[in-house]
Amino acid sequence: MRQLPDTFAPDAVVRVDALLDAMVARHGVAIPLAVESGSRAWGFPSPDSDYDCRFVYVRSDEDYLSPWDVRDVLESAPDGVLDVNGWDLRKAVQLLVRGNATVPEWAGSPLVYRGDEAFRTDLLALCDRVADRARVATHYAHLGQTQWARFLTDDGRIPLKKLFYALRPALAVLWLREHPASAVPPMRLQDLVAQVRLASPVVRAVEDLVALKATTRELGVGAVPGPIRTLVERELRHEDWMSVRREPAAVAAAREDAAAFFRDAVRTYGSRRPLATAGR
Repeated sequence: MRQLPDTFAPDAVVRVDALLDAMVARHGVAIPLAVESGSRAWGFPSPDSDYDCRFVYVRSDEDYLSPWDVRDVLESAPDGVLDVNGWDLRKAVQLLVRGNATVPEWAGSPLVYRGDEAFRTDLLALCDRVADRARVATHYAHLGQTQWARFLTDDGRIPLKKLFYALRPALAVLWLREHPASAVPPMRLQDLVAQVRLASPVVRAVEDLVALKATTRELGVGAVPGPIRTLVERELRHEDWMSVRREPAAVAAAREDAAAFFRDAVRTYGSRRPLATAGR
């Protein structure tokens, strides 16, 4: 399974593949999903954006039965162009049930380096079933608030590159508010914009920012467009619905659902490693 645009530098993709192959060989794991997760996948790359590959890996069934803990993250040293790291499936499902939005984003990334399509489909379905939407909203709100508080100056200026890291979380919160039956917002900024109610000036301001970032290596510092500032400050406020916690029975059901998915994946991939580099 491979879903990458022609705009990806071929040498970068070759290097990502080589790093993934090396991790499979060195650590004896299967990688049923490896995706792009960064500005390229979020829909606002710049000409010099690096490549942020994230993956989920599965160890052998023997490893999971061992009494000794093993590291639950595999990573390569970032070199300014590539940043490749992944989580053990056990860590991924634990964080998913706790409300971390990272795993749903990886599962829904539109840019895939390699993977098993059935695994991705099942992981996305699990995210829809067990993700805690209030905690996911809180995750995005905190993410955006951190960027906003850190980089917005007293006179209303911000490094425009950093503005995207408050804008996308704000749109994710808005998406969750307008889709009360769902817990997994789209990953791409453009999809978020298309699936929420926004006034025309906001849409135009977002489109202008994305177009500028796509052609400019250094955006510099500038005033936050008024429509975007209003949106960000409104949506990043903590609201009562973000504090709603699931009943213990619902939490227990989500944990068992995630555990069943984990066991099935270990049975599937833990006994037939390494997983072939599908899509290459």
